[in-house]
Amino acid sequence: MQDVSAAKLRKRRRELLAELPALDRILRGSLIERYKRCGRPGCHCASGRGHGPKLYLSVSVPGGRPQMDYVPNARGAEVSELIGNFNKVREILNEVSAINTELLRRREELG
Repeated sequence: MQDVSAAKLRKRRRELLAELPALDRILRGSLIERYKRCGRPGCHCASGRGHGPKLYLSVSVPGGRPQMDYVPNARGAEVSELIGNFNKVREILNEVSAINTELLRRREELG
C-alpha cells in the first residue's frame, strides 16, 4: 500500500464501500450440522448417526457458552448467505481501516 497514491487509496475505499451488502442482511455466527439421538429404545438413531442433519446457528457470547439456535433446513441457504455477508462486511471494514490508517500515516486527508 505504501507505493500507491493517496488518490488511488481513496478510490479503492469508495469501491469497497460500494461492495458492502445491505446491513439488514447480515448475521454473525456459524452454521453447524448436528445429528441427534431421540432416546427411544428401538429407534434407528440409537445405533446409527442419529436423526438429521439438523442445522443450528452458533453465536459466541463473550464470557459464556455459544448460543445455539435451531435453523429449519429450508432456511439453511438463506442463513448461510447472511453469515457470508457478515464475513464480507468484516473483510471490507478491515481493508477500509487499513486504507485509512495508511492515509493517516501519510498525514493525508481522510475525506
